[in-house]
Amino acid sequence: MAVHGTAAKRLRREEPQQRHGTWRDYISLMKLGITTANLMATVAGLWMGAHGHPGWKTVVITLIGTAMVVASGATLNNFVDRDIDVRMQRTSGRALPTGKVQPVSALVIGLALGAAGLVLLAGWVNSTAAACAFVGLVMYAYVYTVWLKRTTTLSTVLGGLAGAMPPLIGYAAGSGGRLNLAAWVVFSVFFLWQPPHFLPLAMKRVEDYRAAGIPMLPVVRGYTETKWQILVYTAAMVPVSLLLYALQAAGVIYLLVALVLGVIFLWRAVQGLFTKDDLGWANRLFRFSLVYLTAICVAMVVNPL
Repeated sequence: MAVHGTAAKRLRREEPQQRHGTWRDYISLMKLGITTANLMATVAGLWMGAHGHPGWKTVVITLIGTAMVVASGATLNNFVDRDIDVRMQRTSGRALPTGKVQPVSALVIGLALGAAGLVLLAGWVNSTAAACAFVGLVMYAYVYTVWLKRTTTLSTVLGGLAGAMPPLIGYAAGSGGRLNLAAWVVFSVFFLWQPPHFLPLAMKRVEDYRAAGIPMLPVVRGYTETKWQILVYTAAMVPVSLLLYALQAAGVIYLLVALVLGVIFLWRAVQGLFTKDDLGWANRLFRFSLVYLTAICVAMVVNPL
């Protein structure tokens, strides 16, 4: 009886710790890894829009405002997805499914971050940058998370519109609010990159998505159709990325990086049609997609015209 009593007391002491999250739990709602990657894309667009000479005040305010909007989208995504996160092994330990953070708290934090970020961009950068951020936030937090993700295999593609907004925010900030043809080429590169990046990830996590009832392409159509889609979008992305040089918006260094890594990306996508190790190939392609995007962003910063 003494042992049981001690155990009961220990459980009572642990219960409040399970119900009340730490500051790390609240920060985790903002998906800092994704936020950081979006800021990298924002910097690339900003340098392109400013032709390599952005004002540091603009840089700082743009990055803070964009970070807040992206973190808002991530937090609202966590809020909406809490019902399916609990059914997926990868996400079941998140702050909302475990009860460490209450849904109302996540909702308030998400809305507050979004509002503050948009006000900052509109008031201290320009209205075009703020409008791009607003469109990206609505596309991700509502159109993608609430609607597309739960209803269609096209969620990865159409959701890519939100993922391509950060470089457009940056471009608008650097150019004083002007979105020319080069800006839309930058947007298109990031948009076309999304499927070859996220579809291999969906292949790796196909059982998680199946368990949660999410109609991702590998779940509904299988690996073969998914690999063809990856190839199609990669084949479109490579020539589009070279247009920045043709438009005299980027220099030779950018051209070489985009061409060499683009050909490698395309070749790896083609290999997927013949591989017998689908998940091993998907894992390698996913990792390379991160290398590709990082290199493209660095080249845009180093060699804009």
